[in-house]
Amino acid sequence: MKLTILGCYAATPRTLTNPTSQVLEVKNHMFLIDCGEGTQVQLRKHGIKFSRISHIFISHLHGDHFFGLPGLVSTFRLLGREKELHIYGPKGIKEAITMLLKLGDSWTNYPLCFHELTSVDSQVIFEDAKVIVQTIPLDHRVYTNGFLFREKERERTLNIEAVRYYEIDKAYFNTIKKGKDIVTEIGEIIPNRELTFDPPKPTSYAFCSDTAYHPSIVPLIKEVDCLYHEATFLESEVHLAKKTKHATAKEAAEIAKQASVGKLILGHYSTRYSSLELFRKEASVVFEPVELADDGKSFHIG
Repeated sequence: MKLTILGCYAATPRTLTNPTSQVLEVKNHMFLIDCGEGTQVQLRKHGIKFSRISHIFISHLHGDHFFGLPGLVSTFRLLGREKELHIYGPKGIKEAITMLLKLGDSWTNYPLCFHELTSVDSQVIFEDAKVIVQTIPLDHRVYTNGFLFREKERERTLNIEAVRYYEIDKAYFNTIKKGKDIVTEIGEIIPNRELTFDPPKPTSYAFCSDTAYHPSIVPLIKEVDCLYHEATFLESEVHLAKKTKHATAKEAAEIAKQASVGKLILGHYSTRYSSLELFRKEASVVFEPVELADDGKSFHIG
């Protein structure tokens, strides 16, 4: 997986910072996660092809997470898009987008498919042969979901020396890679573990923004390779975090520690602070390793 941060700051856009938006590349998919203002410009700035985006996941209907979406939908039309665009987000997102299209008499010339979410329990919202995506219910001022992206387990890898030793015909290779034992002509059973190696561990990524400290998500994100968790405030402003239902860097680290994740990425910073290193310093006391998101920064996961 490759994660590219297009924007990771809270509330309003500024000349040097952008609100939340990121792109996750996995198994030939280009998933767009949230779409704050300026997302189109950031996509162009970082050379990401609009045509590769077919699935957009919106966490909640606060402006800094989806006000860039109407413009992106419109630009797809201007670029002559023909293939489907799937948008996953809270109930109301279809009404918000289609109202703007209606008022501007600018209906898309491509299929626009909305998948509105209402469940307060985790649910699978996308699945194909290689990837599965499910929601992570969060605790914010409005209905909000994070998203968990997981590769499906790959086929086992052939032990070429072993299959040659047992003189197994190539016709059985696919069966072996799927985990099946082999029965020889004389009835001998050759266990699959002797013929294959374990596949690489499937890679996983959890996106959690915006939310108050919410330990109930821990079982859902247990041992993910990488967790992006909002850290709007430092502990010195924990009273503001509680009031606005956001999290501090320390609280994000507590979630990462409880879930035993591989790596924590902090983001959604309030712009009141002079240095992002303050967030890393606070979180690192509780959990390591900690990375800091920043606009234009990429991370390789797995």
